[in-house]
Amino acid sequence: MSQKTHAVITCTIGIDTGKNTLHLVGLDDRGTIVLREKLGRSRIRTRLANIPPCLIGIEAGMATHYVARELIALGHDVRQVPPAYARPFRQAHKNDFRDAYAIAEAVQRPSTRFVPVKTDDQLDLQALHRVRSHLISERTAVINQIRSFLLERGIPVRQGLRFLRRQLPEILAKRVDVLSPRMIRIVEDLGGDWRRLDERIDCVTEEIEQLAHGTESCRQLMTVPGIGPIIASAMVAAIGNGASFAKGRDFAAWLGLCRSRCRREIGRSLGVSASVIIVICARCSCKAPALFCSDQ
Repeated sequence: MSQKTHAVITCTIGIDTGKNTLHLVGLDDRGTIVLREKLGRSRIRTRLANIPPCLIGIEAGMATHYVARELIALGHDVRQVPPAYARPFRQAHKNDFRDAYAIAEAVQRPSTRFVPVKTDDQLDLQALHRVRSHLISERTAVINQIRSFLLERGIPVRQGLRFLRRQLPEILAKRVDVLSPRMIRIVEDLGGDWRRLDERIDCVTEEIEQLAHGTESCRQLMTVPGIGPIIASAMVAAIGNGASFAKGRDFAAWLGLCRSRCRREIGRSLGVSASVIIVICARCSCKAPALFCSDQ
């Protein structure tokens, strides 16, 4: 079928995303497949530029926000479909074109919930949080390695970052009876890595805090007791202005605050007490946050 025919009758397009290629399946108003193509990422804008505005569903995943913004600029109605919502519409065995067809079917359903398209500012903020989390994980690994080396030599250190930081210089200076010169050098090198990671974490944290204080949405969230720049900026990076949630209960459920999870588990997974999130839900017009967001 010619490209001109595709442009005239295509009403809905499903796009399955890959690292380098995109698979497209287009449907007409009767659900018949009228477009089936495989394109490189760089060609998607050119290929859909001449197609009249239509509904486009794109699998939410790696590098889809950029593609969605490119297609929105062309006038299309672009919605990111979570894979879980497209899976029931997949027919027979899985392949890229069948996934694209499933997305085209799922995007037309009124019950499908879509992933909002993130702005560049949101992606930048989210990247800062990812980098900070990675650096903290690296620092934890270095600290655990130092602890294990010392414990192998019969030198236990009380649990907690501050205790190891305070005792390490004294251990390296005085415990030469059990620490060989080579082991002292190894631990000193790891201590240098620890200090460099601390500096990088402090730098990234400071940048996040500056962005949080300069963003109106973050400032509003920080008025909630217990919410600081880190949590506020992480929430804004994840959900933007929260328009994708109809009410506070939906936001609480997205966080995982439901009856089946206890408060202690919630606090560990979110890094914040459940009572703080209940306050957030209350300020989001949740009608009964204390009943919905707890296990009582």
